[in-house]
Parts: sequence; C-alpha cells; structure tokens
Amino acid sequence: MLGMEYRFSKSMADAALRFFESRQGEMLKLVRSLVETESPSGDLEGSRAVVNLLVQATQEIEGVASVERVESPNYGEHLRIKAFNDAQSDAGTILLIGHTDTVHPCGTLLERGWREEGGRIYGPGIFDMKATCALALETLRACTALDLAPHHRIVLLLTCDEEDGSKMGRALVEEEARRAHSVLVLEPPATGGRVKTARKGTGIFSIEARGIAAHAGLEPEKGASAILEIARQIVRLQELNDPPRGVTINVGVVNGGTRLNVVAAHAQAEIDVRYSRPEDAKRLEEAILSVKPFDGRVELIATGGINRPPLERTDKVTRLYALAREVAATLDFDLGEASVGGASDGNFAAAMDVPVLDGLGIEGDGAHAAHEHIIVDKIAERGALLAGLITSL
Repeated sequence: MLGMEYRFSKSMADAALRFFESRQGEMLKLVRSLVETESPSGDLEGSRAVVNLLVQATQEIEGVASVERVESPNYGEHLRIKAFNDAQSDAGTILLIGHTDTVHPCGTLLERGWREEGGRIYGPGIFDMKATCALALETLRACTALDLAPHHRIVLLLTCDEEDGSKMGRALVEEEARRAHSVLVLEPPATGGRVKTARKGTGIFSIEARGIAAHAGLEPEKGASAILEIARQIVRLQELNDPPRGVTINVGVVNGGTRLNVVAAHAQAEIDVRYSRPEDAKRLEEAILSVKPFDGRVELIATGGINRPPLERTDKVTRLYALAREVAATLDFDLGEASVGGASDGNFAAAMDVPVLDGLGIEGDGAHAAHEHIIVDKIAERGALLAGLITSL
C-alpha cells in the first residue's frame, strides 16, 4: 500500500536541503572520481575500479548493513548495498536501481574531460548516471544524519551492464524486485526534471541475408543480391510501424557486399523495436523472426527477440508518482511526469507487478552525447526528493 503514511514535513524538507547543500562539495569529489574512472559496458577493469570507489565511500555511512560485490562474467561487478536492516516494516524493501556502466569508450576523457561551466558540470557518464550513484550514497547518509529512518529496509542495486541490455544484471533486478515494496529507479529524468511514469518495451533483432555472388557486368543474372533482399525487407519492416499504438521499428545498421562490381552474397540489418503495450510483444517478435525472402534464392536468418517489457503507467505507478509529487511540493517545486521511448532496468522491475518510479536522477541533459552534463543547483533538490520519498513510503 502506498501513501503519505509517514509525512515528510516542511521542517524535514528544509533540513534535507541544507544537508545536501553542505555535503555537495564532498559528494562532487566522489562524482569526479567516478567520471574519471572510465567504465564502458564490458570493461572489467573499469567496472571494478568504479565499484572500488563506491565501496570505499560506503564505509563512512552509518546504516549500511552489508556491501556485496557480485561478479558478472565479461562485464565486471554489480554492487548490492543493503541498509537499515532494523527497519520497522516487514512488507518488502525499497529497491533503488542504478548502473555503473556508460556508453562512452575508453579514451573519451582525453577528448572531453571534467569541465565546470555556467552552473553545469560536463563529463562522460556524469548524467547517465555516475553522479546519481554518488547521490544515492549521500541519501543513505542523509537518512541517518537527519534521523529520517526509513520504515522499510533499503537495497541499492547498481548493475554494470545496463547499457548493453542487462544481459547478466536482469536476473538480479528481478530477484530484488520480487521482494520489493516499491522500486525507485535512479536513471536521468526527462527534460525539466520530470520523472518517468511509463517507458516503452524494447526488442533487438538482426536479419542476415545470404545470396549468390556473381560478376555484376558479365553475368549479373546468375547472382542473387543479398543487399537487394535486405532493402526489400527494410521496406517491409517499416510497414510494422504504428506510432499511434506506440510501435516504432528502426533499422539502425546495415552492411553488406564486398566490391561494387560483385552482386552481393551477404548483407545484414540490425533492428531496434519499441512498443508500449505488452500484447504487441509476441506479434512483433513473430513478424520479424518468421521473415520470408522475396527472392527464393536468398536465405534469410533472423535472430534476436524482445529485450525489455514496457513500464506501464498503472494505478500502482500513478500512486507512487502522486506521493513523489507531494514530497516535491514540500520542497517547493512541482514534479512533472513523462512517458518516454527509452527503456531501463525499471522495465524489468515493473514486470514483477511492483510500483516503479523512474527518472529520479539528478537533472541535466545529454545522455550518451558529447554535451552530457548535470545542473549543479539541482543536486540538493534531487537528493532531498529521494530522501523524502524513501522516508514517506
């Protein structure tokens, strides 16, 4: 059951803001260390180095009951932190979800390192989502320092492969979500600091075409072009688009052929699928995996599948959002909401039928882009919002 059972008062809100403001300098030291420790998905050394920094930071936080490093083959380490194990309620945990991996390849820091300018701090991975990893630890510290003891046990789960589809992290997210009272996802917010109350589901597919090579000038009729077949399949895939229903299909990568005077014997397309309604998942998957060639001489091999279910704006999500908005009002700002096409580990948690609120990270912009940054003046506000929400559940 969700509700403002444990009211986050105006005096608590003011105290929380002052706390995060006083700790901002120390927190940003950790943020800088995290950003300057590059950890793209699949970088084992970088992943473990980031976890080292976070584990070290937890040693100074009262309320932390256990810190567990979970080995993830080919990716590094997930981090699971449990806190406030003496909480009053046995009605499940409050699960905080984030990730330590980024999309930026090693060496990005040499091109665009840590930079502070105009009230913003720039750096690869700072917005998505290393700054908020540090903020999550500060929130645990604030709950103890301000005597805002949560009424539920806290689990902070930071996975190391979210940007690569959570191939190993998904099982951990689902395991923790099954025993959660509510799930707070620390992903970046939408524009204007809005939380995310709905996300599309995603699918990742590949279609490979194997044709017949031939000389394009001497005997083109003996060839069967894999490139032409893929082109025809792309047109067919575009017909699956249904924006009013929330279905979008994007062929983002195409490659094939060997030389311009050779009928291509091989081509491949990589396909991104987004959908809003759970009932569309099977239909889209079957439509892509059962693909038939236009040219019977070409062999098609379709692989992949639905990767994440949608995060729907259910009644449970709506009530959790209403609670967060009430906490925000106590902090003197209006918390908006958004429905977005991108997916997160919150999608997996939502499929466990628990209330999920996404986009609770620090405000900024430029996720995955060269201008990625956070807004400094929003750090304390976002920390106080997270602390107030945890206290109010």
